[in-house]
Amino acid sequence: MVPTEPVHGSGAGRVLLLGATGTIGRATARALRAAGHEVLVLVRRQAGRSPAEVAAALPGVTLVWGDVAEAGAVAEALAHAGPVRAIVSCLASRTGVAEEAWAIDHLAHRQALQAAQAAGVSQFVLLSAICLQRPRLAFQQAKLAFEAELQASPLAWVIVRPTAYFKSLSGQVDRVRRGGAFHVFGAGTGTACRPISDDDLAAYLVACLDDPARQRHILPIGGPGPALTPLDQARLLADLTGQPLRLRSVPLALLEHIAALLDGLARLTPRRWRAPIAQRAEYARIGRYYASESMLVWDAASSRYRDDLTPSTGRDTLADHYRRLLDAAPRSTQATPATQADPARPAAR
Repeated sequence: MVPTEPVHGSGAGRVLLLGATGTIGRATARALRAAGHEVLVLVRRQAGRSPAEVAAALPGVTLVWGDVAEAGAVAEALAHAGPVRAIVSCLASRTGVAEEAWAIDHLAHRQALQAAQAAGVSQFVLLSAICLQRPRLAFQQAKLAFEAELQASPLAWVIVRPTAYFKSLSGQVDRVRRGGAFHVFGAGTGTACRPISDDDLAAYLVACLDDPARQRHILPIGGPGPALTPLDQARLLADLTGQPLRLRSVPLALLEHIAALLDGLARLTPRRWRAPIAQRAEYARIGRYYASESMLVWDAASSRYRDDLTPSTGRDTLADHYRRLLDAAPRSTQATPATQADPARPAAR
């Protein structure tokens, strides 16, 4: 197929957004609307969530009901929508285990791409992941398989590979606020990332629609400021909470042992019980990967991750995000250094 010509400043138009119910998807819906686009959202009906609740979470968009994982769902949405300029996908598997990853990260996206080509859609902006630089996991292989198909298509494609999200670095805020230790692997200095906020990432994704210089490129992107290690994150939280810096070091090999143990257990378990155990082994491998690999641009020439080669965008910092979380915490449960200090326990280990 002959690639389409790059799209030069096409302006606002009708855009189909996939994966809109996640935090980044919702931010992208807001950014698309702010840029003047008409936003269509393909949403599946979920138990426990009424259409009114879904609509309230995505104001100003047109909801199209359907399951993106089902063959023909995107094609049907496009057929009833009228001319659609672009598909923007924030869709990703929730767990990262092999079966779900190949169903969502690969097959659902392949079906969306085929539907886009049949409907005459000219652009496809894909939210991917920077960890695909050094793939070792099932979900990474599934994402790479679709990236290759998208690059071979005639559409004006853009693949955006962000670094760590604020959400993924927020799991220890409450523990530190209460005076607990910040957990790190090793000394907390073996990895680093340039975390990016949902809104800054969403703005970057939307800008890809009208920037010809970004089309047909794989674009790594991080947030503002220098890269942060887990130790940097611990110090930041200690400063913001007024708590002493307290670290608890976890051996990285622990995750390897857990994965190996679960793999062995799965082989010895009757077939009907094997899948859940195998999934937990994959979770351990995913955790091991993120605990040992930086979310920065990989420089093959020097065989290392490079902060200086990792582009950045936006203004929202991780410190801003932590402040918002701490400000929103119930005042009655906020601990003070005096009530939480443990003189028998070292401040950092």
